[in-house]
Order: sequence, then structure tokens, then C-alpha cells
Amino acid sequence: MHDIAKGSVLKRLNRIEGQVRGLSKMIADDRYCIDVVTQIAAVQAALRKVEEEVLRDHVAHCVEHAIASGDADEQRRKVAELMDVFGRSGR
Repeated sequence: MHDIAKGSVLKRLNRIEGQVRGLSKMIADDRYCIDVVTQIAAVQAALRKVEEEVLRDHVAHCVEHAIASGDADEQRRKVAELMDVFGRSGR
């Protein structure tokens, strides 16, 4: 990953880590279930943003490099990787 994207992703992940610790505390404190579920949804949304940012960086650099290289096999591999990722994530 490029340094700018890496820094942004690490900031997001640190924030998510704090959110998950907060969820543990909510459970330990017997907080209202709907409040816990709401926070779980917030963590999931934050993780989706991280995923998008990592994929954006991958496309902007790795996939772009494969296209520019003119290597048809490498291009096919990068497209296949993306298709696998999209298939797994249910997009």
C-alpha cells in the first residue's frame, strides 16, 4: 500500500479497535441489546470503509500496473483476484 492509504487505513483500524473494545464493555455492563446491535452495525460499516479503501489502493496501483505492463497473463490474474474478492464479499 502507498503510505497515504496505509496511514488512513491504520487510523480507521485503530478507531475500529476502540469501537470493538467499547462493545466488550457494553456487554460486560449489560447494556441494552439494541444499543449493542447498533454499535455492531457501526463497526461493520467502518470495516466496509476500510475494505473499500484497501481495494481502491489495490486497483490504483497493482491493477493499474498490470494494465500498463501489457502482460495479458498478469492482467487476467489481477481481474480474477478482484472477481474472487467481490464474490466472497457478496457485492
